[in-house]
Amino acid sequence: MSELDVRIIKLEPMRVASVLGFGESPEGQAWQKLEAWAKPKGLFEDPEKHCIFGFNNPDPSPGSPNYGYELWIMVGPDVEPEGEVRILNVPGAHYAVTRCKVPEGELDNIGATWKKLAAWREDSKYKCGSHQWLEQSVSLYSPGVGFILDLYLPITD
Repeated sequence: MSELDVRIIKLEPMRVASVLGFGESPEGQAWQKLEAWAKPKGLFEDPEKHCIFGFNNPDPSPGSPNYGYELWIMVGPDVEPEGEVRILNVPGAHYAVTRCKVPEGELDNIGATWKKLAAWREDSKYKCGSHQWLEQSVSLYSPGVGFILDLYLPITD
C-alpha cells in the first residue's frame, strides 16, 4: 500500500446550505443546484470562507444504479433556506484527512483513496467516528485536468 499523507484536524462547527441530487449521476445534479443558488449570491468568490463538502446520501444500494449525493457550502448567519436549499448547523468533529487528485476520467481514484484512508485508520491509534464522512472540493473540475478533493474520515481517540 502506498503511503498516504494524512493529517488530523478538528473541523469546527459550521452553518451550511445543503442541496441533494439523486439518480445515476447525482454529483452533477447536486452541483447544478448548488451552482444555480450559490453563484448569484457570490458564494463561489471566496472558497476558503465558503468551503464546499459532499457525501453520498443515500449510499448506493446493490442492484440499483441510483444513489444520492448531498453538497454543503458554508454560509453565514444571514443566509436563509430557499426552494430546495436547506440550512443546517453541523457540529464540530475530528477527522483524518488526505488529498485525492482525480485526473479527468479517473473517478475510480476517489474510491481507491477512500480504501487507503480507511486502511490507514485501521492501523492507527484512532477509532472510527460516527459523524459524517466528507469530501471537500479543493479545486473545481477543469476539462482535461480533473479536480482535487480532501477526503475527511471521521475519527475518535
